Amino acid sequence: MTGYTAGLRNKRIMIQNRKEAVVGTYGLDSAGIEWEDAGEVWADVSFAKGKAAMNAGAMDAYAVEMVRIDWNDFTTERSRVIYEGKVFQIIPELFHSNYHENQIQFHMQQVVMPAARTSSAGTVEG
Repeated sequence: MTGYTAGLRNKRIMIQNRKEAVVGTYGLDSAGIEWEDAGEVWADVSFAKGKAAMNAGAMDAYAVEMVRIDWNDFTTERSRVIYEGKVFQIIPELFHSNYHENQIQFHMQQVVMPAARTSSAGTVEG
């Protein structure tokens, strides 16, 4: 197991997952994608720097953030993150979940114009 101090997990982030689409009389609901809160977790959030940021598609070193959280069963590469009131998309190619080391690490980029609303009160609504 990778050792770390409790101080590294010093930020609160909300993990959200897509709500299942409703199938009505005329097919899938066209109201748009809705997200629901999956869980709030403690995280180590830092800017991805140098080569890691460029590999993640950043135009500069502050466009991509690297996140480490304790392993859980609700965070996937298709989840999104609410951090400091902003919406972030997980970069699927840089999502690493390791159950045996009790850790998930991923890179995320801010979504500038989130079109979908969230289902919980008090968080971001597009």
